Amino acid sequence: MKEEEKILVTGGAGFIGSHLVDELVKLGKKVIALDDLSGGFKENVNPKAEFVHGSVTDKELIEKVFKENKIDFVFHFAAYAAEGLSHFIRKFNYENNLIGSINLINESIKNKVKCFVFASSIAVYGKNQLPMKEETIPLPEDPYGIAKYAIEQDLVAAHKMFGLNYIIYRMHNVYGSRQHIGDKYRNVIGIFMNQIMQDKPITIFGDGEQSRAFTHINDIAPTIAKSISERTAYNEVFNLGSDEPHSVKTLADKVISVMKNGEVHGIHHEQARKEVVHAYCDHEKAKKILDYQAKVSLQEGLKDMAEWVKKVGIRKTTKFENIEIEENLPPSWKK
Repeated sequence: MKEEEKILVTGGAGFIGSHLVDELVKLGKKVIALDDLSGGFKENVNPKAEFVHGSVTDKELIEKVFKENKIDFVFHFAAYAAEGLSHFIRKFNYENNLIGSINLINESIKNKVKCFVFASSIAVYGKNQLPMKEETIPLPEDPYGIAKYAIEQDLVAAHKMFGLNYIIYRMHNVYGSRQHIGDKYRNVIGIFMNQIMQDKPITIFGDGEQSRAFTHINDIAPTIAKSISERTAYNEVFNLGSDEPHSVKTLADKVISVMKNGEVHGIHHEQARKEVVHAYCDHEKAKKILDYQAKVSLQEGLKDMAEWVKKVGIRKTTKFENIEIEENLPPSWKK
């Protein structure tokens, strides 16, 4: 009898990771969800998955997980994904997003993992031609994007040297249920909804004309989970997300409309951050190889998330305690 395959999902109690665990469980996979609960919640973890509390930066723990389990596939979705904040937490960013990833890659090589699925980001492109395509030369402008691109390059090198297969997903602006709405440094939709429930004005950096394509979790999790069965996807990079960009100002109006039960005290504009103004991608490669299709409209997705947010209620916003550089830090982040 063939031994059942085991899959390790890092960040398995987080937003995207927990949805991915659900999809893998639906496919009948045996899943180990590893998470340090710094941004995730244990209640997010599917009860049919095994939960391991810990960080990818804990080299000994990672070695132990691989030693005690025959891991066939790794889905690496653990990261501190605060792109704007990464300028001010450089050491923290590289330790968590770069060194932590290397711990996993090393063990994946040693233990002959069949495929390493990596959650990258369109942050690797930086300010680039639009729409951004996989063959576009990455020009990351922040430490978060730099760390993601470094891991992409390391996976290519690991494949060439050791034969470790990989699939890289450059995702963008994913939202939906289980997003950590109490984190004021990332997840703009969650931030807006949390502010509205507290009767606070929505905070927009700059004029709000910066644009992004916002992607509902239900449009990407099933595709990612099934991709390990698609051999033509191995050792490829895919953009994954919505095709339609929206300005942050338009997004704010739409969020207000779906959260109409909360009283909104207007929109507060803060000084513009140093960030890429317009960022959205081409998804033809994912459509061709993975049969990918984004089906959830922004209005529909926001309505779905708003229903979940109203059930869980206000999430307390805590200050990040590991700020390394105060210079040029946005005023609202200093509070």
